[in-house]
Amino acid sequence: MDEKFSLAELMAVTVARELRDGDHCFIGLGTGGRAFVRAVGVPSVACELAKRAHGKDVSAQYGVLFEPEVAELPASFSDGDLLSWRARARVPVDYCLDTFRTGRISVGFISGAQMDRWGNVNAVQIGRGDPPTVRLVGPIAQTDHAAHAGRVVIVMPHERRALVESVDYVSAVGFPGGRWGRERLGLPGGGPCLVLTDLATFDFDEEGKARLRTVHPGVTFADVVARTGFDVGDVERPAVTGVPTDDELTAIREVIDPEGRLLEARVA
Repeated sequence: MDEKFSLAELMAVTVARELRDGDHCFIGLGTGGRAFVRAVGVPSVACELAKRAHGKDVSAQYGVLFEPEVAELPASFSDGDLLSWRARARVPVDYCLDTFRTGRISVGFISGAQMDRWGNVNAVQIGRGDPPTVRLVGPIAQTDHAAHAGRVVIVMPHERRALVESVDYVSAVGFPGGRWGRERLGLPGGGPCLVLTDLATFDFDEEGKARLRTVHPGVTFADVVARTGFDVGDVERPAVTGVPTDDELTAIREVIDPEGRLLEARVA
């Protein structure tokens, strides 16, 4: 990776460029470490960057919080700190999930332990036995993201055990058996549009299969193949993910996340 920017900064910039005027984004409140950066940090910085550096009218919702002040992100994500986090509005839990079911969420961000080539995500269990080999944290509102959001952005670690041919459990539906599968299940949302990993970005072809779109600077096609558990196709010279501009990096480091709470997971 280029010394001028971090992987997390590259990922946040990539997502920010994908957001559109008028997008209302739903961001979950994840756990610590790298999982926090993927689930919370990258989406949060991306939404702020889209507004501050790209001039887009983008709003964000964190559970019951509408448009919290990201610059005042609490040092801890305990219930007390979240309840005192300054925001434009707070709503009951039932209402916050209704924003999905009423079609008000245009972009949902999700992550998990596994994703398959059809964009199905697993955050429930590893292994298909009863009991499973590993019981995971669970999907929380992930199912609502996948079913109802206009577009879904999936942020994943790039490992063969994470990007698999078939997930052990479907906690978030992508394009099951193809794009027609969503219609068959009566799912109103548009499904996944972008997968962002440590090595690359993927979109989805006309059949609904994950398709390699770009590799990050310094990454080769062979690197991606070696660490992906499904066929990524034969791309002789994949495009390279666009790098952050100086203006974007300045906005991230000086305004949006100067203490690294989001992109370096410096929260308790």
